[in-house]
Amino acid sequence: MNSMHRSAALVIYLWLGILLLTGFSASAQLRDNLNLPESDNKPFYLGIGIIYSRAHFQISSHPNFLQSDSVLSVNSTNNSGVGLTGFFNFRLSKHFQFRVVFPELIFSSQNLVYTLKDPSTGNTSSATKQIESITAGIPLQVKFSSDRIHNFRVYMLAGGSFQYDLASNATARKAQDLVKLKPYDFSIQAGIGLQFYLPMIILSPELKISNGLINVHSRDPNLIYSSVIDKLNSRMIVFSLIIEG
Repeated sequence: MNSMHRSAALVIYLWLGILLLTGFSASAQLRDNLNLPESDNKPFYLGIGIIYSRAHFQISSHPNFLQSDSVLSVNSTNNSGVGLTGFFNFRLSKHFQFRVVFPELIFSSQNLVYTLKDPSTGNTSSATKQIESITAGIPLQVKFSSDRIHNFRVYMLAGGSFQYDLASNATARKAQDLVKLKPYDFSIQAGIGLQFYLPMIILSPELKISNGLINVHSRDPNLIYSSVIDKLNSRMIVFSLIIEG
């Protein structure tokens, strides 16, 4: 979690710096032409985005973990993902918009790192189980936007998202070395973003935190890597670069 928090803090500090610089130069900018002046009155507009994500699992151990003599620990590492998405924005008022993100497609992988012990010799080793995901999501969000400062605006968002993993291995048969995951999840999301009004488009870097509410682990008590885990909940930080018109 520490590295995820550091990544998020770095982006936030960068954006705050941009905001301060924009504030200092606002008086000079006002002498320039206002880009896309009609965009604030559109009842509906579209966008596309490129996604970069950092994700891991929050792990809850099963009571059987204490009885295991071969698995000493299990941890989740932060892994990167990339994706594409589309945006449908509906204007509710001067400061509020309703946003449907469809489809949000993210290609990623997540690692579970096990510390193992050989009961006969007492020697320890490690094993990494990589879980591939192709996640299709439909987030629904409400955006609150600040007043426009010439060609610049700040916004916050909150909402929820339903996700379906197209690469789920929950029904895999030869699963002796697998950790099975359920295909569906629901998460709550919150984020911040900046809008830069350019002559032809609106460019928006956005940072979002997503916390899964559903236990996505499909536990199998007969599998060594699965039996010691009770719950797996997804945790993700998503950076998007959005182009809107």
